[in-house]
Amino acid sequence: MKIEHKRTGTAVQRVLAAEAAVVGALLLALFVAEIPSVLREMKIWRISGGLRAGHRYP
Repeated sequence: MKIEHKRTGTAVQRVLAAEAAVVGALLLALFVAEIPSVLREMKIWRISGGLRAGHRYP
C-alpha cells in the first residue's frame, strides 16, 4: 500500500525564491551600471539652470 505525502510546496517556494534573487541581482546590476549616466545628466541639468531655467530650454 502506497502512502501519499502531502506536497508542501517547499520546492516551488525555493524556485520562486531563486527566481526573485536572480531578478533582484539583475535589477541591482542595471542600477549600478546606470549610476554614472544619471550623475552626468544631473550635472548637465544643474549647469543648464535646473528648474530656474524655465522657458529658456524647451
